[in-house]
Amino acid sequence: MAEVTKNTDENRFEIHVDGELAGWLDYMVDEGVVALPHTTVEDRFSGQGLAGELVRAGLDDIRTLGYRVDPQCPYVQGWIEKNPTYADLVATDDAHVEDVADDMEDVTGVDPSSDPRI
Repeated sequence: MAEVTKNTDENRFEIHVDGELAGWLDYMVDEGVVALPHTTVEDRFSGQGLAGELVRAGLDDIRTLGYRVDPQCPYVQGWIEKNPTYADLVATDDAHVEDVADDMEDVTGVDPSSDPRI
């Protein structure tokens, strides 16, 4: 039986099969966004759906904590595309755009939302 745990010391989610480490999903947290750069499943455990189980558990944890995701790992990107109920977790540049608009108003004194040129 597979079990997913969060190893905060190693910054990764781990999946164990019968107590043996079978794979992991690395993560890095920066300003409310969790980057997922790499997913690994040991060769002897491949073909059992463990990577998908690992990614689902990791994304569920990230959702529970209120973070967004930067799916850098190609496997995670593909998994999210196949499971669109997780697409809302993917970080966008919307927050950056809002910050720029706020800065523009501070500098110019013009509210960008009321200016038809913007």
